[in-house]
Order: sequence, then structure tokens, then C-alpha cells
Amino acid sequence: MEYDQLAHRVRAFRKLKGYTQQELAEKLDLSVAVLGSLERGTRKADPKLLERICATLGISYEELTAEKKQP
Repeated sequence: MEYDQLAHRVRAFRKLKGYTQQELAEKLDLSVAVLGSLERGTRKADPKLLERICATLGISYEELTAEKKQP
């Protein structure tokens, strides 16, 4: 998946769940700057962070990335 598409999906799911960037960043133990970079597509997220984002937002990896998770 393209990082700009992933960035858009992170932002969309965050808003759908009613979190501000500040609230989600705190739940993920990230700075707002890092989360903002992820949402703008200027920073890549490693698989572990994607899993944490999914768990925090209550969505599946497939929903966030629109692809199946590799074992």
C-alpha cells in the first residue's frame, strides 16, 4: 500500500473513532509530531506500530492497510 493511502486511512479511522491527534498520540505513547507525520505520509510506520494503531482504534490490520497481514 502506498504511504499516502495508509496516511489517509489512519487519519480517517482516527476521526471516525472520535480521537484528536493529541488523544490518539497519547494512547499510542507517541508525540503528536510523529502521529502527524504518519497522517501526512511523510513518515513510515513499522508493522508493530501499525498493530498498535489497529488495537487502539479497534480495527483489523486489513481494515487499516487494505491488505492481508503477512505471517
